[in-house]
Amino acid sequence: MVSQLTLGAHVDQADPVAEAAARGADHVQFFLGDPQGYQGPEVRYSGGAAALRKDAEAAGVGLYVHAPYVINVATTNNRIRIPSRKLLQQHVDAAAEIGARGLIVHGGHVNKADDPQVGFDNWRKAVQATDLKLPLLIENTAGGDNAMTRQLERIEGVWAAIGEATGHEDVGFCLDTCHAWASGIDLATIVEAIRAITGRIDLVHANDSRDAAGSGADRHTSLGGGQVDPDLLAGVIRDAGAPVVCETPGGADAHRADFAWLREHV
Repeated sequence: MVSQLTLGAHVDQADPVAEAAARGADHVQFFLGDPQGYQGPEVRYSGGAAALRKDAEAAGVGLYVHAPYVINVATTNNRIRIPSRKLLQQHVDAAAEIGARGLIVHGGHVNKADDPQVGFDNWRKAVQATDLKLPLLIENTAGGDNAMTRQLERIEGVWAAIGEATGHEDVGFCLDTCHAWASGIDLATIVEAIRAITGRIDLVHANDSRDAAGSGADRHTSLGGGQVDPDLLAGVIRDAGAPVVCETPGGADAHRADFAWLREHV
């Protein structure tokens, strides 16, 4: 069993402190702005970034920021990669300003005809070019044959490349249980496998899956309500020993039920 199970959920960013209180959460995760757009981060908390940082600290609530889904620093497409790097730096800056504990970003993908090694090297260049003012947590993803962080060998390639960049010490890993299940990775051994590659697991996205193992489908559901074996799911979270964020459906009541499931099973 983990020495201390700290729990949180993905919430609306308008008032993360209140959202944490409604759930009895130790921390919360949220977007800063549009997760599907390139227009840059936006702090919607009343009083702005400084007030959010102050109020979260006063309440003892940890903050995590999820970067927009559109960020893809691995791609060979300049029209996507260059804006992605810019957007990544903007979100690093904004997340640091509110005192976030980490910025979570998806691994991205290359095009079908591309050598994956190019995507690995583009990750190295992105880390090298980014002023990391807080931990950047790269997340494993669920589907896509050309994805950079769907399969273990691709994650290994990304990490080997990043290890050559200045600032690589500030790059960590976010393990998503639904994504791992959907990608077909064995949950019984995934924590050991990821630690062997990255040396660390900084955050766990605790999500059940609506779909079968290996489906490639990124469809989260409440803990215990999906197709992931409950013992396997609990085992991943227990073995990871990292802070937990539920990205499961519903509001405060549903998330409190997920927290109860975790306390019972983990």
